[in-house]
Amino acid sequence: MGGVVAAGTALAVGYLVADLTGGPWPVDAVGVQVIDWSPGPVKDWAVRTLGTADRPLLRVGICATLAIIAAVAGWLGARGHRRTAVAIAGGLGLVGFVFAIVSRSAAGSTVDRLLPATVTLVVAVLAMALVTRRPTPETAEAPVGFDRRRFLVTVSAVAVVGAAAAGAARFAGGSGQELRARVRVPRPTDAAGPLQASVDVPGISPFTTPNAKFYRVDTLLQVPRIDPRDWELRIHGLVDKELRLSFDQLLERRLIERDITLTCVSNEVGGPYAGNARWIGVPIADLLREAGVRQGADAVKSTSVDGLTIGTPLAALTDGRDAILALAMNGEPLPFEHGFPVRMVVPGLYGYVSATKWIVDFEVTRFTDFSAYWTDRGWSVEAPIKTSSRIDVPKGFATVKAGPAVAAGVAWAQRRGISKVEVKVDNGPWQPARLAPVDGPDTWRQWTFRWNATAGTHKLTVRATDATGELQTDRQAPPRPNGSSGLHNTVVMVE
Repeated sequence: MGGVVAAGTALAVGYLVADLTGGPWPVDAVGVQVIDWSPGPVKDWAVRTLGTADRPLLRVGICATLAIIAAVAGWLGARGHRRTAVAIAGGLGLVGFVFAIVSRSAAGSTVDRLLPATVTLVVAVLAMALVTRRPTPETAEAPVGFDRRRFLVTVSAVAVVGAAAAGAARFAGGSGQELRARVRVPRPTDAAGPLQASVDVPGISPFTTPNAKFYRVDTLLQVPRIDPRDWELRIHGLVDKELRLSFDQLLERRLIERDITLTCVSNEVGGPYAGNARWIGVPIADLLREAGVRQGADAVKSTSVDGLTIGTPLAALTDGRDAILALAMNGEPLPFEHGFPVRMVVPGLYGYVSATKWIVDFEVTRFTDFSAYWTDRGWSVEAPIKTSSRIDVPKGFATVKAGPAVAAGVAWAQRRGISKVEVKVDNGPWQPARLAPVDGPDTWRQWTFRWNATAGTHKLTVRATDATGELQTDRQAPPRPNGSSGLHNTVVMVE
């Protein structure tokens, strides 16, 4: 027990320091490296099976492994192998220190990055030394050995320190919201019109996805908390003039407001990794025009604060679509989880080639001169979003009453738009669904389908046609390497 308490105290104190400095908690530094080292199929399985629970489960797994090793160390220390126990604790702390240096993790200076790991290492060694200390005899006749009472008092004291550190970290964690509270939502120069595209059917995805429910897929365990006053974007590379822009300078530029649907390439057919939001941001084309793109450039390599790189076709940023550096999402500053203070939003491309969060660097370059994080892991270089549709209502294996029934969902084909959605009941003919009004080519479109439900088990299948007239393919394909395809269906029981 003593070893586990020592390790827990070290991790709690390290978490407190990480929370105060913005540096990486050693557990998260290790976790990010595990993610980077994991084979592509393992990542795909985690996203598909665990969803947003993958991060906490990875943290739990790392902490459980540490607890087991620490328990062994404590057991050895209690049996007279104190130096071995302390050495194991120091070794675990050293691993966290090394990963804080080499892995992608949170933002911060070198001191901020290393201080949490350093403190964790020191506390781990001291706490293990304390809980494995054996009493010394007060007289020559007094025996030397295990003192249960002293052991329990020592472990309790260490546990109190760890609990206090954990509580302080939890209290300090709320201070990050002050960074967002300082940011005003900018007034766009070119505002979006009123929302007129929503369908009111219980269970259907709302036209605008609330920030708290917007999907999140990235590789960080610790979400960066960046002070907008310290943030800067560097635009360089194959340009005539390098630009360095502060957050306040972005606020002073032309701002547009647009409804844009984002989709993750990891989304399975009918999956949840798609969402629509109203964004406010600076058109990227304006910045590129000011910088002056040189001949021969065909790509932009954008870099997040944690060092993750994304490659985006230059044409997608200059062809007239509303590609922006977003500053606000659904009427409020970007949430930390979605890229605060600034992120990229590019309609029509899957996020892994366009939606850089916590962006700090923007290099105009050529695809032949670099490779990005995800393309190094087997995903396609260019990834236009495929036409997709999803049934939200009824849910799979739901029970509905016989008689008039309704099915509903969403369909999307960013940059092209949706012109038609059809639904098939069992092996019957395709029948047209009713579409919500068009908001624009870059948003999903809600649909409803009324049918006469008869007793028994039935399968509903949906397909969409984009505004160019191209029908959604029924060919099944997994997300890797450039997005899933196939038709979504759901089975319902009618009684």
